[in-house]
Amino acid sequence: MELFLVMICLLHDVFLLAAAGQETAAPDVPWSQNYAILFGQDHIQFLNQGTEIQLSIDQFSGLSSSSIVSYLRSYANKHDEIDFEFLGNSTPPYLLQTNIFTDGRGGREQRIRLWFDPTKDFHDYRVLWNQHQVVWFVDDLPIRVFENKVNIGVKFPVQAMQIEATIWTAAWASPSGKTPSWDEGPFRAYFQGLNIDGCVAQNNTIATPCFGSNFWWNGNNYWKLDPNQLKAYLDVRSKYLDYDYCTDGPDHNPECQTQYIG
Repeated sequence: MELFLVMICLLHDVFLLAAAGQETAAPDVPWSQNYAILFGQDHIQFLNQGTEIQLSIDQFSGLSSSSIVSYLRSYANKHDEIDFEFLGNSTPPYLLQTNIFTDGRGGREQRIRLWFDPTKDFHDYRVLWNQHQVVWFVDDLPIRVFENKVNIGVKFPVQAMQIEATIWTAAWASPSGKTPSWDEGPFRAYFQGLNIDGCVAQNNTIATPCFGSNFWWNGNNYWKLDPNQLKAYLDVRSKYLDYDYCTDGPDHNPECQTQYIG
């Protein structure tokens, strides 16, 4: 039987989420202040006075290779979603996949080879989401940009979302395509630095105040990458990009017709 271990932000939905380089970072707070366990309690452990959480998977809760997913998700019929997906592997390359859903449509996967061993220490994985762009960061380095291109018919995430994290099994998640040896398990994922800067939404409708200049991420210096970020972004893409959906079907994805240049 496959078991999904899910952490869900139950206290509120968030529209615009903080990211790397924030001016007013949210304080490091206990996990329970913003999140709750949906199920799988026997595979979750709290550490360091609740500021760190461990998720685990073993032969009783999974059948194939493991995948760790952290994402923002709405719950409309045609949902929006912004993903980090760590594809299971015990040796390099360590693959980090990102994806984005808009109005219920996904299929926009990109993968990079991480330039470090993510099992050795904690790293920062963050998202900046405002009206102009979605940016995925790893240790303050932008690894992906999804621009607002509604002017050419590309849907952009506009629904309030909540933060979720899971560890689960999927055959496609193993680069080797092999089932893991459960003798080496259980397999674990650790989370800390569970900070959120965002605009609280009472329902799925985005309120006008969320676009206000009083929120730091709406400032015009966050409308696009600055020159240093752009240089770092292009460097990461040239050295570590493993897969880009745009190479499979650019004709069906108008956003792929023009390369991001800041």
